[in-house]
Parts: sequence; structure tokens; C-alpha cells
Amino acid sequence: MLGQYLLLPLLASYGAAVTISVAKSGGNATSGLQYGAMEEEINHCGEGGLYAELIRNRAFQGSTKFPSSLDAWTAVGGSSLSLKNLTDPLSTALPTSVNVKGTGTAGLTNAGFWGIDVRPQKYTGSFYVKGSYKGSFTAALQSASGKVLASTKVTSKSVANEWVQHSFTLTPSKKASSSNNTFSLTFDGSKASGGSLDFNLISLFPPTWNDRPNGMRKELMQAMADLGPKFLRFPGGNNLEGDTIEGRWKWNETIGPLKDRPGRATTWQYGETGGMGLVEYMEWCDDLGMEPILAVWAGLALNGDLVPEADLDFYVQDALNEIEFLTGSVDTKYGALRAKIGHPDPWTIRYVEIGNEDNLNRGLSSYKSYRFPAFYKAITEKYPEIQVLASTIDMTIPGTAGGDYHLYDIPDNFITKFDMFDSYSPEHPILLGEIAATETNNGVGIDWSNTYFSLYPWWIGSVAEAVFLLGAERNADKIIGTTYAPFLMNLDSYQWSPTILSFNSNPDETARSTSFHVYSLFNHNHMTNTLPATSPDAFGPLYYATGLDNKTNSHIFKAAVYNSTADVPVSLTFDGIGRGTNADLTILTAPDAFSMNEVGGSNIVKSKTTTIKAGKKGEFSFSLPNLSVAVLSTK
Repeated sequence: MLGQYLLLPLLASYGAAVTISVAKSGGNATSGLQYGAMEEEINHCGEGGLYAELIRNRAFQGSTKFPSSLDAWTAVGGSSLSLKNLTDPLSTALPTSVNVKGTGTAGLTNAGFWGIDVRPQKYTGSFYVKGSYKGSFTAALQSASGKVLASTKVTSKSVANEWVQHSFTLTPSKKASSSNNTFSLTFDGSKASGGSLDFNLISLFPPTWNDRPNGMRKELMQAMADLGPKFLRFPGGNNLEGDTIEGRWKWNETIGPLKDRPGRATTWQYGETGGMGLVEYMEWCDDLGMEPILAVWAGLALNGDLVPEADLDFYVQDALNEIEFLTGSVDTKYGALRAKIGHPDPWTIRYVEIGNEDNLNRGLSSYKSYRFPAFYKAITEKYPEIQVLASTIDMTIPGTAGGDYHLYDIPDNFITKFDMFDSYSPEHPILLGEIAATETNNGVGIDWSNTYFSLYPWWIGSVAEAVFLLGAERNADKIIGTTYAPFLMNLDSYQWSPTILSFNSNPDETARSTSFHVYSLFNHNHMTNTLPATSPDAFGPLYYATGLDNKTNSHIFKAAVYNSTADVPVSLTFDGIGRGTNADLTILTAPDAFSMNEVGGSNIVKSKTTTIKAGKKGEFSFSLPNLSVAVLSTK
């Protein structure tokens, strides 16, 4: 178990410089602390977020928790809309369709995910229709006032007893004044047999990252690319578990053609289409060069229901099938299935996490006694090269398995955990799977009965996170990686805050949070080796980690100042670095402790980089202000 946390002073000042001497060798030769991402549907981060689909409720999917509805749809003119479960649906996965009836111009309009961004670019769309119709369809984007922004005619191929897919493109000539726009699909009801047609899977995509069909929203992917995450843990958090055993995330229902994906009720207040499925997660990793950390369902639902030990084998085998789907050759059953849907080359999976937060919801006892051991044994026997992770560290971790630690807290408590991993054994590596300061300092800690957390990360919280991360950097041989969580939030529909990226339907207003800038600075100054440092001064209010990037031979000093009454002067030497050596010093600051980067606002984080030169004895001399985060890297 983890050692006791060292309680550190939260207020201090310095007159003389903090003297730090960094040795030439003796640290941990590791791959360095990896900064990553965690997918979680909690805030429409997939549907209506990273997943670029613009049409909300595109296939009228429903469940017991969220029955099929006409949410986001309205009728055009005097036409009428009604949901139907036809005897010959589009597919067994998508049994519900919409019938549109009218005598003149008939059709339906979609409001998108709280608006649709319209600008001069190519939009690709499609829809399925059933019913005899000899005319044409009109697909259009229009403003809230009804102004047509782009439209196209689609010649009907529709027939009476068959579902026929139609495709189209829309190319607006100019950018709309806002994202308060809609999409409509209309036809001449007088030319349709019986005056009505049935529609399903109505879809519209803007240009996507790397132009992938069924792909990702470009500016959110660009922000992630700029952050440079090294891994992705998915499917994230409670979305894996489901409210019930039947409601769990089922990998095999998220692959293949969209018409064969039934969707599901998330554990949050909406359903998801399944459009952003297992293959899309892996393509996301491919596109950003991220290591996949695959989470598999472990027999626990959020309502506390457990799979009995006698029935667990089915779910263990399902996890093995999923791994085979991702990594197996085309000669295997599930590797052949992967090839059949367009991915003949296998992926590499090096990490598999069993469940999510199984220490909660009355799950720990069964997790320790039979659930984790069963998955661990089966996966390590078949895939000995895979690092299996427990979803908690609140247990004796067996064999070579690792654990996952989650921390949501107030800033002051992050500081007390700076040395948390100093005495931890590297035998069982840790993933810091969910890390965030969520509530302002109150002298106690997080009150989980209080539903109010900060809307956005704020500067003192981001600096406190930096202090905790520096403690992890100093112990990178024990830690697989760390990620802020949750990662994304649609400001128009969210159930958790804060997140590292916040957005709405207008890509120009996406906010990269204060924590984003801290993570980015640390991530782009990667240490492959830690180097031991000595100082006559205790940690606090200056906290730091020291090391080397052996790819560039740069010596690196990462630091944060938390709650000092004055600037902290620093005298830093690296053994082997002599007089006249240049180094880049980057310092992040903000206007005040509670500054935030808000959706639609400007970036308040000030980043200043200066080149400084080592003095007579090879010392780098500089000062760091209170509530600052800094990196010095020798050239």
C-alpha cells in the first residue's frame, strides 16, 4: 500500500535562492511519465462532440431507459411525423423509423447537437428511405431564420418494399453568422405513394480528421494532437459498466456498418448510437499515435448487480474475443471478422484494464475474490505480453498486474500528495487514470454530495495538479501514465465539470483549459530518465522534478510554485553542464488564482520562453513567481 503522505507547508517565502544540484546519473531509466487521454461519454464528448456526426437522434434508437423519440426533429410545413416499428425495418439493430406524411412539400428538420456549424467546406450526408417515390429529395442547411445556406437535389431511387440508401454532398458558399442552424430533408408528398415515406439513419458529416468516413471532429482532434497524448484509455469510466449487466458496453455491437449497430443507453442522461465504436477508438489511437489501454467489462454494473462466480466465464471469454478481434491474425475467428470489416492488419494491445473503479458500488469484495483473478489468469495465460491492470489500488495486486488510481480533490490536498509514490513498489505499476482538481479549497476536501464543481479548470487548481504530476514524474519508473479526466465537455449538455477541453457546436469557440496548457508543457518536455537532485531546501512552495531526454541529450527541470508569498529564486546546476550552456526557460502564469479559459473566450494563460545562460559554475539562475509552472531545458 502507499506510504503516508508528507504534509507540506502551504505558505512560504524565500530570500536566498533555492539551490538545486542535479547528478549526472543514478536516476530511473524509464520511458518517462506518459500523458494521455480518457474517453468518457459523460458530457456528450463522443456523440455531439469528438464524433463528428451532426444529426442528433439520426436513427431513432431507443431503450427501456430512453425510449425511441423524435427528439431534435420537427416536421416541415404541414407534414406530420410518426415513429413506426415496421415488419421489415432497416435492420434488426435499427427497428424504429420515422414516417413522413404530407400532400405538398413534406419533410423533417433536425436541430443538430444544439446547433450545426456551417462554413465553406464539403458536408457529406446519406439517408435510407422506403416507399415508392419518383421525384427528388432536397437536402439543405438553413439558418434559424430560414435562410438557405446550402442545398442539393437528390434523385430518388426509392421503391415500395425496400430500404434504399441515398447519398449527397452540401457545400455552403460562406460561413454562417452563428451555429444556430438546422438540417432539413424534404420531398414532394403528392408524388409519394400514399403521400408518405419512411426514413432512417439520416446522417451528415463535416470534413473529419484525416478524412476518415464516420470520423472525428477536426478542431477537437487538433487540440488533442497539440496536447500530444501518449495513450488513450477506453471506453472510459462508467460508460463501460452500464447501469445494469445487460446495459454494459458490448464491443461486438459497436463494429461493422452503422445500420447494424443498435446503440445503447449510456449511464448518463442520453443514449448513444454506437457510431463511435471499438474500431473508431483504435483509429483514433492510430491518428494521434496513442497507445491503446483497453478496458474490458468485469462483471459489475453501476446498480451494484454482480455476475456470480459460476456465470463469469462467458464474460471472461468475451474479453478474450475482443482482444482477438483487435490483435488476432486473419486466421483466427475474430481476426477474420476484423478483416471482413476493413482492417486486415492487427493492432497491438499492450495494456488491458479489468473493469472501472471496482472498489465502488459494493464491488470490491467480489473483485478481489474471484472477478479480477479470473480475468487476470485468462488474459495472462493467452497473452503473456499484455500488462493487465486492476481498476483500483485498494487491494493486494497479484503477480505482475498493475493498478489504476483516480484522484479528484481540492488543490491543497494535491500538494500533500506530492510524495505519494516515493515509497511505492515498482513491482505493480500504476496508471493514474483520472486526475483533476474539481473543487476550490475548503480546508476539508471533496464533498461528493455537492453537485457543484468548478465549470472549468482554474489556475490554482491546475498548478496544484502540476505539483502532483511532478511527484509522479520523479517516480516514472512506477507509473505507466497519467491523464486529466474527464477529457471533454459539450457546454450545451454536460453532467460533469471541469474537463480539459470544453466546446459547443461552434468549433471557433473551443476552450483549451488552464490544465491543458500545463499538461501540454510537461508533455512536450519529455524526460526519458530521471536524475537525482539534492538541495538544502525542503520542497514547498517550490516543487520540482529533474531528468534527461536522452533523445536530444537535453537536461530538464520541471517545476511549480504553489502558495508562496514572494517570487522564488532558483540556482540550478546539472553535473556535466558547464559555463555558457544555453537553456530555454518557459514559465506559465495566469492573471490570478481563479482565472479560467472559457468557451468562446480568449486564452488567459501567459507562456513566456526566454533563453538563459549558465554562469561561472554552470549554474542557471532565475526566479519563479507564485502560482507558476515552469520547464527549463538545456540546449
